[in-house]
Amino acid sequence: MKLNKTPVYMIGVAAELCGVHPQTLRQYERLGLLIPARVGAKNRLYSEEDIMRVRRIQRLTQDMGVNLAGVEIILKLQEAMEDLEREFEEEFRRLVMEMEERMRAIQANPNAPIPFNAAYPVPRLPRRSPLDE
Repeated sequence: MKLNKTPVYMIGVAAELCGVHPQTLRQYERLGLLIPARVGAKNRLYSEEDIMRVRRIQRLTQDMGVNLAGVEIILKLQEAMEDLEREFEEEFRRLVMEMEERMRAIQANPNAPIPFNAAYPVPRLPRRSPLDE
């Protein structure tokens, strides 16, 4: 799910949406758990992504009993996993495109030793009924 990163919520509204005191948001910012956008020197603006991050922090601390140092580690690990997942998906898409291009080249080659359809047979598996087990 893609969350909006556009900062739109003032600290009071963001705190209300998260069910926390504004001071809690300031504490999370001091600890580096949350980095809101700044308008001018004082005004903080929070995005939907920030709101979801605060809710995740609250769930970890209140429901799971994780301290804020643990929350920091968990959030960094989750971010690293998301980065790896994005990299994997990009590489997978690149490889699929490369294979499709290779298959088109084989199909277009009139001198191919075997017909294209025979080169990439689709296996036919017997259909099994749940009653067979």
